[in-house]
Amino acid sequence: MNAFTIKDLESLSGIKAHTIRIWEQRYSFLNPQRTETNIRYYTNDELKTILNISLLNKYGFKISHIDKMSSSEIKDKILSLSQAEANQERIINDLIQHMADMDMDSFETVLDNYISARGIEKTITYIIFPYLEKIGILWVTNHINPAQEHLVTNIIRQKLIVGIESTICHIKVNKTALLFLPEGEHHELGLLFMYYLLKSRGVKVLYIGANVPLADIEYVTKLKKPDFLYAHLTSVAQHFNFEKFLTKINLRIPATPLIISGQVSQAYKKKTPSNTHLKRSLHEVMEYITVL
Repeated sequence: MNAFTIKDLESLSGIKAHTIRIWEQRYSFLNPQRTETNIRYYTNDELKTILNISLLNKYGFKISHIDKMSSSEIKDKILSLSQAEANQERIINDLIQHMADMDMDSFETVLDNYISARGIEKTITYIIFPYLEKIGILWVTNHINPAQEHLVTNIIRQKLIVGIESTICHIKVNKTALLFLPEGEHHELGLLFMYYLLKSRGVKVLYIGANVPLADIEYVTKLKKPDFLYAHLTSVAQHFNFEKFLTKINLRIPATPLIISGQVSQAYKKKTPSNTHLKRSLHEVMEYITVL
């Protein structure tokens, strides 16, 4: 069993913590536990419940009506949602629930079914990347068991690598990107996703992977002269100082633009060096890739 905080539920469901507390007071579908110090925590069952209810509520069902539904009725209503966005969110919620239950067979089946129906790029863009954006907050806060993280990561990594290896682009844009993660960052799924997007659009990719010392990044940059550097930061070690990292890489590699996306870039509000560009959403990432 996982113990989720109310902020975890907010991040995963999109429902504000204040609203969740009101629902607890008025309705019967959420029953959080309490620690010895009287702090709320939520189990896998409550996580599934809030994901299902938030989805129905978003697409027109009143909370007072949902509260009177049985579990099977809620499931039937979710399956009946016809909007493309609702179907996408339902699949992402299924992945989160299967991860919480450590049901990796069902987790992989959900991905395989979507890949079969829509192809690898749509699966990466509409399912895997939004899922990683949601679940990344649990990796940052350590509210997910490392075993779950490893199991999920390996399955998604396999799908991404298959996508990278199978993609063929007949248009070359005459650009080279060096993809890396700095020391302290080991979550490479977002970076692999960028590898796929860039390669599929004709960009040559030099992929040096996760947890790379700055000296190695500098060495490869001087040797191969890429047009830009790219890092996707999901989470980093506690001692990692993002501001110092930006300063150091700007001093050592000042002539090569640095593009950074991911959770860390979204949270950073200070001014960046002139050659550093933060992409705070998938939309901004896609805009950047489109104009290369």
